[in-house]
Amino acid sequence: MNTRPYHHGSLPETLVAHATELLDEAGAEAVVVREVARRAGVSPAAPFRHFPDRAALLAAVTEAVAAEFGEIQLAAVNSADSVPFRALGTAFVRYALAYPHRFALLRGAVFGADRTPALEQGHRAFTDSVIEMIVAGQRRGELRQADPELIRIAAQALVYGLSQMFVDDYLDVAQADQLINQVVDLFGLGVLAPDNGQRADT
Repeated sequence: MNTRPYHHGSLPETLVAHATELLDEAGAEAVVVREVARRAGVSPAAPFRHFPDRAALLAAVTEAVAAEFGEIQLAAVNSADSVPFRALGTAFVRYALAYPHRFALLRGAVFGADRTPALEQGHRAFTDSVIEMIVAGQRRGELRQADPELIRIAAQALVYGLSQMFVDDYLDVAQADQLINQVVDLFGLGVLAPDNGQRADT
């Protein structure tokens, strides 16, 4: 069967974009190469010129989602009006709320023990940037003088767990805005410097 000419730029990027659409619609199981090809307007065989199998396509989707995930968090930090570290945590949870299937994909691929080399490199770079952010916050007197890596792990455990509770419908998404702020602020009482001026009334 003849297909219409391809006029959409880079085919691999377009395939990944359509695969991500399927991921958002119904999760990783919905990412089927034939449907990705149909949405891209190419033959069923065309994707295999760039991705040898479905797993390779899904790996490319995971890498793209992981990169976007980090970029969104860092953008929130760069535009933060107050403590950047707080903006980082809030952006983490809001991403999971906006893209639960992407978060589920990252949960297995990035937050697991078997990261691909590309994901490992990206994860390491992002982790290093978070550590630098914590150290900078400590120098400015925003955060307590504690082990930066320990602060990072504790903060990630908090936002990861909170995100999963929303994704699993354990917590009411309708109360997300209030709960995110309250939980992150409560955590902040433990890591913000006592004279930072951000302490809530007790």
